Amino acid sequence: MAKVVTMGEIMLRLSTPGYERFIQAKSFDVVYGGGEANVAVSLANYGHDAYFVSKLPENPIGQSAVNHLRRFGVNTDYIAKGGERVGIYYLETGASMRPSKVVYDRANSAIAEATAKDFDFDAIFKDAEWFHFSGITPALSEEAAVLTEEALKAAKRNNVTVSVDLNYRKKLWTPERAKEVMSNLMQYVDVCIGNEEDAEKVLGFKPGETDVTTGELELEGYKDIFKQMKDQFGFKYVVTTLRESYSASDNGWSALIYDGNEFYHSKKYNVRIVDRVGGGDSFAGGLIYGLLSPEKDFKQALEFAVGASALKHTICGDFNLVSVDEVETLIQGDASGRVQR
Repeated sequence: MAKVVTMGEIMLRLSTPGYERFIQAKSFDVVYGGGEANVAVSLANYGHDAYFVSKLPENPIGQSAVNHLRRFGVNTDYIAKGGERVGIYYLETGASMRPSKVVYDRANSAIAEATAKDFDFDAIFKDAEWFHFSGITPALSEEAAVLTEEALKAAKRNNVTVSVDLNYRKKLWTPERAKEVMSNLMQYVDVCIGNEEDAEKVLGFKPGETDVTTGELELEGYKDIFKQMKDQFGFKYVVTTLRESYSASDNGWSALIYDGNEFYHSKKYNVRIVDRVGGGDSFAGGLIYGLLSPEKDFKQALEFAVGASALKHTICGDFNLVSVDEVETLIQGDASGRVQR
């Protein structure tokens, strides 16, 4: 299987039990997660040699984060030690018409203060086939933006395929700063994942006459954006997930991919949500797995990604803990949820 590298921040997640509100909670449930770490776990589950690059403090919380990744098969050899703290985020899970809420406490985390001197990127990318990052990492700090570009340069020196999940986060930076940084980084990217908000806020692309923010999916708006992105940056594939939010508990879930010649819209799943955090990351992990699979074309890769991420919505925590066989069973039509004995 392939050596796949991801780089970003892993955080301590503190969730209210069940569906309690922050103001009700007397305790928090503890897990660890973060965009690129979540992708690494998915790929490890699918049998790839998944490596996660980050920086964590030399204290018990930092070590707990490392142990959490190792538990699920992720290689942590490239995690640098140092810095003052692990980033934290608090999660209140919504239900029905009440949305989930996230509160970040991640300023000055170890990875936000890391520099290229903390890593030997040429050694990291030796024999690697794929590198994945997200727009969250360069948004963490000026240092993290520089670090991300240094990693991308090394990936290209080593002929590694690069994917990005644009992942705009308004609590981390402004659209103006996001566009300035991310437009420059796109020169290194082969596969771009991002929804219409990401495309507009991060890269400045807007749909034509079609309003893609309405309740009903209007694929022509996405197609217009995808063509603009492909023309400007020369991506091999442009991809988006398509979430129809009926409520915090029930979503429609599908995806769209463009290879420069053809648009392909996947099957749609109606998902009853247990935990939607990490849904996009599980999609990215599934897409990378599919595109690395010689027996799958890009349409089959997309179907695998959508099936994998639909299943993630039924699993507590940030990580998608499903096998290839479970995903294949779903995409082949068995969504019954019957007890397996």
